[in-house]
Amino acid sequence: MYRVELHCTNWQHRGEASAMWRLYFTLAALTWCVDSVGGFSNGKVGVACGDMEPQHGHEPRSDPPPYTVSVDKSTFSPGENITVSLQVASSDPTFFKGFLMEARDAGKLDFPAIGFFILTDPHQSQLLQCGHTQGSGVSHKRNTKKTQVLAVWESPEKPPQRVQFLVTVVHDYKVYWVKIAGPVVSLRGMTAAPTTALSPQTTSPTALSTQFSSVGCGHSKSCLRDPVGCDPESDPHCFFLSFTTDEAGRSVMFELSGPTEGYMSFALSHDKWMGNDDIYLCENDRGSVTISAGYVSGRTHPELATEEALWGQAWRLVEGVIQCRFHRSIHLHNRFNLNQSYFLFLAHGRSHHGLIYKHHHQPLISTMQKVITGLPEVLSGSRSPLLIKFHGVFMLTVWMWIVSTAALIARHYKDFWPDTTVLGRRLWFQLHRTMMVLAVVLTSAAFTLPFIYRRGWSKGAGSHPYIGCSVMALSIIQPIMAILRPVPESPRRIIFRWLHFGAGTAAQILATVCVFLGAAQQALLLPSPWSPALLTGWLLWIMMVDLLLLIHQCRLRGNSSCDDKENISFAQLDTLQHGEISKEKKMVLVVFLIGNTGCLAAFIKTIAIL
Repeated sequence: MYRVELHCTNWQHRGEASAMWRLYFTLAALTWCVDSVGGFSNGKVGVACGDMEPQHGHEPRSDPPPYTVSVDKSTFSPGENITVSLQVASSDPTFFKGFLMEARDAGKLDFPAIGFFILTDPHQSQLLQCGHTQGSGVSHKRNTKKTQVLAVWESPEKPPQRVQFLVTVVHDYKVYWVKIAGPVVSLRGMTAAPTTALSPQTTSPTALSTQFSSVGCGHSKSCLRDPVGCDPESDPHCFFLSFTTDEAGRSVMFELSGPTEGYMSFALSHDKWMGNDDIYLCENDRGSVTISAGYVSGRTHPELATEEALWGQAWRLVEGVIQCRFHRSIHLHNRFNLNQSYFLFLAHGRSHHGLIYKHHHQPLISTMQKVITGLPEVLSGSRSPLLIKFHGVFMLTVWMWIVSTAALIARHYKDFWPDTTVLGRRLWFQLHRTMMVLAVVLTSAAFTLPFIYRRGWSKGAGSHPYIGCSVMALSIIQPIMAILRPVPESPRRIIFRWLHFGAGTAAQILATVCVFLGAAQQALLLPSPWSPALLTGWLLWIMMVDLLLLIHQCRLRGNSSCDDKENISFAQLDTLQHGEISKEKKMVLVVFLIGNTGCLAAFIKTIAIL
């Protein structure tokens, strides 16, 4: 009995295991079936191109769809582009997740799709081959919620007389509409069908529903950004330009974004100078955005084009940030050929009722030329020309560090190294002379750089160049005066001393004013209020150190002998009677040099990243 019961028990376990395996197999089969009919969330619905049925296993809705299909023109010519828009009806707060769009012969709607589409947003949609031509259909790329999609249809070379757009829209898995009848467009010269009448709003740029993103920069599109690496989707202060060539290689899609209340623009240029450039503008027009192309013949207002050069236009205007998207054919009459290489200018400024004002900030200019239809890459650029950067660095180095240090040594450290000589001259004199000669050389070099860059006098720099010329003149006068100075025993020595001191002090004051003005120049616009604050701190710093050393000097000499007399030596007084004070003066000099170096390094670093 025991063996029989054990035997039966084993068979019972085997039966249960077999049932469990059958259950697992059934579940796996059901899972496969569910996957096979679970829809195409990735939009690869090529099998549905013929009847445009999504194959969800449910009946399509027969009630009027809450979606509208519109086009930007009612007639077309062979090879012409038409922008098609699928969007939620304004009166219905709904959305859609998937779609399939085709263009067919209006007289033969059961025939395959004709023409081909060009994507306006490759992140949201993708091309399908729904007929004999690649790109003859458009579908979603992700099953995210959408309220609008745009696509550009290009007519074939031998089109039918009338073309109708058909769209299948999927709200969710069970709710969808098949072959929503869109507008009918007619071949130019033929009588347009009554259903093609367009409302005025369909001819203007369409509002974007999502922000631009830096995703794909360097991989699927080329990008120029300021600051470097910023993302317009998350950074409202990001200036952004991207462009990508469509799969057919016939057009380029541009995306432009930036924080401005007036306009955003970019230009294609053969050099780094404004003039003879192909420009594109996105202007805030009382709550909407006008997108246009133009031409700049010089440093003047742009001449806007009258022909319809752009298509697939869309825009977004939120919290002071303008974003616009448009397409442009690679080859276009009276416009630059996009197969060539250009420098890219990215600018923004103020506008009023269609009048474009000069940009108040130096444009961001790409470092190198770029072939617009070339391989995607991340572009670098600068708002300040290299020559102007060197001008700023040289001037700051001279007047923030060299001159201030040389003047401090001449005023307060003449007798600090009484027994040290270099080439037969006392150390303080050799230091002062060497630094001043270097200052004159660097100032002269810096002085010429703006003239080389501007190719003449700068008319828009205010008083900065005039004061700079005065500083240059005083810088030349100073060494000439020093060469012609009388001997120490001459009665005219006192005149030289006062003239030398006066000219040097005037040069320092004017140079300081010039530095403050230069930091606000458009060609080298340093960050505000950081830059003026640091310059003010540096000015107070050198004044404080000078005052501290004056108090120290007067304390050593006594109240009755505060006059500066060269024939009195205080070296022994410093070294023998005031050893501790001598150490304090050394410390002051070291701290002064460290402070000046820190300020200068901060400015040079800032200029380098402009």
